[in-house]
Amino acid sequence: MKFRPLHDRVVVRRIEQEDRTKGGIIIPDTAKEKPMEGEIIAVGAGGRDEKGNLVPLDVKKGDRVLFGKWSGSEVKIDGEELLIMKESDIMGVIEGAAKAKKAA
Repeated sequence: MKFRPLHDRVVVRRIEQEDRTKGGIIIPDTAKEKPMEGEIIAVGAGGRDEKGNLVPLDVKKGDRVLFGKWSGSEVKIDGEELLIMKESDIMGVIEGAAKAKKAA
């Protein structure tokens, strides 16, 4: 199923954190926190300003972003757990993350 968010909303897939620390300690599932990093899956057309003009979003599909721990609404689409949130809930875009991951 295809899903397209409306206005200034985005769909985000959480990126799971590593199961180990850099020192090699394995983190059990009960001690893990919700990831605050994700990948943009879909974006809306944008919001409207006071004059009614369309303002495009700053994020695009494929961006890795950082967001608040309790941001957005959790939904299940095609069996996959995703988040729908407003662009204003996103704290920033992580640049160079995809390149660094491929190089490692």
